[in-house]
Amino acid sequence: MREAKWEDYELIDCSDGERLERWGDVILIRPDPQIIWHTERKNPLWQKAHARYKRSSSGGGAWQYNQKVPQQWQIKYKQLTFGIKPMGFKHTGVFPEQAVNWDFVSERIRSSGRQLKILNMFAYTGAATLACLEAGASVCHVDASKGMVQWAKENAQMSGLSDRPVRWLVDDCVKFVQREQRRGNKYDGIIMDPPSYGRGPGGEVWKLEEQLFSLVQLCLPILSDDAQFFVLNSYTTGLSPSVMEYLLGVMIKPRFGGSVSSSEIGLHVTQSGLTLPCGSTAIWQSR
Repeated sequence: MREAKWEDYELIDCSDGERLERWGDVILIRPDPQIIWHTERKNPLWQKAHARYKRSSSGGGAWQYNQKVPQQWQIKYKQLTFGIKPMGFKHTGVFPEQAVNWDFVSERIRSSGRQLKILNMFAYTGAATLACLEAGASVCHVDASKGMVQWAKENAQMSGLSDRPVRWLVDDCVKFVQREQRRGNKYDGIIMDPPSYGRGPGGEVWKLEEQLFSLVQLCLPILSDDAQFFVLNSYTTGLSPSVMEYLLGVMIKPRFGGSVSSSEIGLHVTQSGLTLPCGSTAIWQSR
């Protein structure tokens, strides 16, 4: 399992369906349904957290504040700076376990010896976009949420990257890729981080397990002849890393060669020394 090394984020402990986390100087408790163990909560910060997100029995939930928390504050990962704020559905604006993938794309871009053109789909608040820009790539950042794209722009500005070559697009990812095919545009790397569940343009509900093949297939025509990587992330429990690896292996490797790998990604837990699984990633790379 791959895990990132943070200074401004820490998973202090996890027990009984909750995470105890440090985001800079702010301590938060957030729900995590996969934490099915009931270990003793020895760390005193369980009782001193700034805020806790409590789920409602009727669905959704809300933040409960024990101490004053800024509307937004900043954390850093290496040269990147992110704005953090408590949002609905327990989110904060950053998935810290994804830092291992930011490191991967950054290293691939730097080692290529040229300016790569990257497409970041379902790009959220832009952490992967920032990693690519900082490494010297040009990026097309696509997300259907206007608010998330604006947040990503703010993160770029805080990171000193707002002058880098980037297109910020509020768009449906499927429709955008279809248009890119018609335009003949190509990308040297693609990062895809689709939600587990979503709605199509007509409001129809779709599940990632049922749509992932067609999503990857849609992207094949816009990979350049000298493409460097394809990163596929998933938080869907029904999609194992091996299944995603097999998918990229049968779809991309026959045409482009290279190699495919997959792994769980996770976060080191300070209290136990163990690693909490937080999702899966499959990566195709050219060599």
